[in-house]
Amino acid sequence: MKMRRRTRNESPSLLDVVALLKDLPAQGLARGQVGTAVEQLDDQTWLVEFNDDEGRAYAVAQCQEADLLILHYVPEAA
Repeated sequence: MKMRRRTRNESPSLLDVVALLKDLPAQGLARGQVGTAVEQLDDQTWLVEFNDDEGRAYAVAQCQEADLLILHYVPEAA
């Protein structure tokens, strides 16, 4: 499977794995928690689902794109 290359500041895509860059105390989420981008609500806002080790969702939160870091699982040039 060929992976498309991304630019460093590219927006998340649907089903990208992302990490929070800041706490979201109202949702009980802390910086560094990992979730999946499940819907783009507008140009700057994503709906992100957070799951436990068993795959059960424990939170769904609206997150600003600027507060998300796309995680990569294959080597990429910096």
